Amino acid sequence: MFTPAELLEINTLLVPENKIVILTHYNPDGDAIGSSLGLKHYLKAKGLEAEVVVPNDFPKFLKWMPEAKKNIIGEYKRKVAYDIIHEADVIFCLDFNSPSRIGLLGDWLMKAKAKKILIDHHQQPEDFDFVYSDTVIPATCQMVYHFIQAMDDEKLVNKDIAECLYTGIMTDTGGFRFRSTSATTHKIVANLIEKGADPSIITSNTWDTNTVSRLHLLALILGRIEVVNEGKVAVLYLTRQELQEYGFQKGDTEGFVNYGLSIVGVRMAAFFMEDLYEDFIKISFRSKDDVDVNQFSRKYFNGGGHINAAGGKSLESLPDTIETFKSRIAEENL
Repeated sequence: MFTPAELLEINTLLVPENKIVILTHYNPDGDAIGSSLGLKHYLKAKGLEAEVVVPNDFPKFLKWMPEAKKNIIGEYKRKVAYDIIHEADVIFCLDFNSPSRIGLLGDWLMKAKAKKILIDHHQQPEDFDFVYSDTVIPATCQMVYHFIQAMDDEKLVNKDIAECLYTGIMTDTGGFRFRSTSATTHKIVANLIEKGADPSIITSNTWDTNTVSRLHLLALILGRIEVVNEGKVAVLYLTRQELQEYGFQKGDTEGFVNYGLSIVGVRMAAFFMEDLYEDFIKISFRSKDDVDVNQFSRKYFNGGGHINAAGGKSLESLPDTIETFKSRIAEENL
């Protein structure tokens, strides 16, 4: 957590005359959107206004959250996003710890005159004016709640804040099943439920949103899942042509990699997907126990994340990327 002196200084920045902006990472997920909106509603409860700016669009299944549709999407409104960041006095950076993780917003962030406040749980954070980094905490939404507590404002948590923070914690813990989920996490979730977060409604709004095209993609990928390395590693993939054929929409492949990890004996799963518009392969890694996919992704696939959940990227073709992956896991004896 921020030191007491830092909290006092941050508090002096949170005044109505200051322009406050909240940024999150490229391809925002539930924790990114939930933490950003949860913080926005907290600031609103303090009598402050804040703008949420995201680098690119986010899945429809996250747009039910209060005021989610008011987020400024940088790829659609470049000038608006630039002006907001350029004119900001305070910028909260949530669920990312390097300007390289926010796409076109990164350069604007580095050049901004604003005080930059980081709240994030990814490894190896870069320098910001204020840094709250904890890689043990399972979700940035939980860290936002801790920040609210540290500001002695827990009494301000309302239904809007609770719904947003619950969503991010739920999604980033895989429905509270990842090993980073702690007793403290569950205590916070209980508090959020008391403040108005309804688990059944949030779960339905977020996860009961399948389309026929998404289920077709899921059926396709499950029909050819491959288990390698003596049954310890699962490989899944989708081609650009398949995405186009089944009318892929942003967020349709969310969680696909976890099906590989659910196989008995599998300790690591990798999902490879050709980008729809550019010539690169997007990779999602998941693992169990002490299999560190963060270091693996950093070492071989220009990525990173957490010990048990990371992402990567390859400029090779899809078949070559998968073959490279198989060679690397053999070398590392994963």
